[in-house]
Amino acid sequence: MVQPVSLFDLATQQARWLGVRQAAVSGNVANVNTPGYGAMEVEPFESVLSKSRVALASTNERHLTTGPTEASFALRRTDDGPAFKSTKNTVVLEEELVKAGEVRRQFELNTAIVKSFHRMMMMTTRS
Repeated sequence: MVQPVSLFDLATQQARWLGVRQAAVSGNVANVNTPGYGAMEVEPFESVLSKSRVALASTNERHLTTGPTEASFALRRTDDGPAFKSTKNTVVLEEELVKAGEVRRQFELNTAIVKSFHRMMMMTTRS
């Protein structure tokens, strides 16, 4: 039997996941110069949903995909700055900043969807 999915529950679950991902990204940025530090990452939200028996599905081929986003540009050094000593640190600051931007955009989208859904529900209860 298929159970209905509450948008508010789903948004809450994603907000919690985004909070964990934001903590991982900020920890990586804070330890960018720590020798031997390994970058931390959380499992994709799609994996979290599949464990909770909620699957994302596209009902139309024109819908947006839900896969992870990747930067469409390559960052490279253009100047001859100071040489850095290798610390065997796996954190790439540019990648972490891209991830931080993704987390921010996803938080904003989550909030906008919940706000719109709440407004829609309030309009239906007033009539």
